[in-house]
Amino acid sequence: MTLPASSPSTAKPHVTPRSSSVARFLVLALVLAVTATGTGCKWFKKDAPVVQPVETMYETGHQSMKTANWDRAQTQYRSLIAQYPYGPYTEQALMESAYAQYKAGKLDDAVSSIDKFLRTYPTHRNVPYMYYLRGLANSTRDAVFLQRVWKLDASRRDLSTPMQGYNDLSIVAERYPNSRYAADARQRMIFLRNQFARHELDTALYYMRRDAYVSAATRARYLLETYPQSEYQYDAVAVLGEAYTKLGNQALADDARRVLQLNDPQHPWLTGDWPKYPWQIRRLNPFAGEKSPASGMSERK
Repeated sequence: MTLPASSPSTAKPHVTPRSSSVARFLVLALVLAVTATGTGCKWFKKDAPVVQPVETMYETGHQSMKTANWDRAQTQYRSLIAQYPYGPYTEQALMESAYAQYKAGKLDDAVSSIDKFLRTYPTHRNVPYMYYLRGLANSTRDAVFLQRVWKLDASRRDLSTPMQGYNDLSIVAERYPNSRYAADARQRMIFLRNQFARHELDTALYYMRRDAYVSAATRARYLLETYPQSEYQYDAVAVLGEAYTKLGNQALADDARRVLQLNDPQHPWLTGDWPKYPWQIRRLNPFAGEKSPASGMSERK
């Protein structure tokens, strides 16, 4: 008897070695997918950053400010500004961040933060304070580290950023004369003017020491015209008297002498005891600090 053919429901399909390998790969991939889903895809996904309320972030930074922890305050305010770009807390955080940078000695960062604030909030009620703070930062921006370590004379440094500081303080004094910062801004402007005048005096004395008397007289006249009533105005007159004497212009030298006799009769140039140049051997000691013939002049006045 002929056996019946197998029915479709019981007949086994013919499996080749290649199709068996593909089936095992698919099963393995399915297992891995289920495992990854069950464990929350920890292999492929990082934990999401914790978002705090803006009030909490600001209060944390503000407390750091109260304890003078400037670096922590900057970090907290930076996170706040990144997560909440606008709003009253962001405005306050940007201002306090600039102040923290200033107190930490990060003057370039402070100026950048202030510039950002002024661009973003040009009509803010605290704009006078931000100009005032920028004036403080720019006044000592380049020389602050050298002054702390080697006590260098700021008047002999590059004065470009102190000039910018002077302009910032001038904005406070002129545009916002009734602000609480105007009076102190004016006092700081006087200090900076004296610093600029001393820079010109040092330059004039530099020329005079090298017998460049015309250049010395030109610089002294510039000091008198640009910074009238500075602490060094009569020293500039003394430079004119000395330079004109060396140039043989006795009439102008006598005029300078009369001005000193009337206004500063104790000036040492009148007795031939000025200027006193610093000892040359000081230059061999890099830690001795700088000293110019102008040193100590303000103390005798």
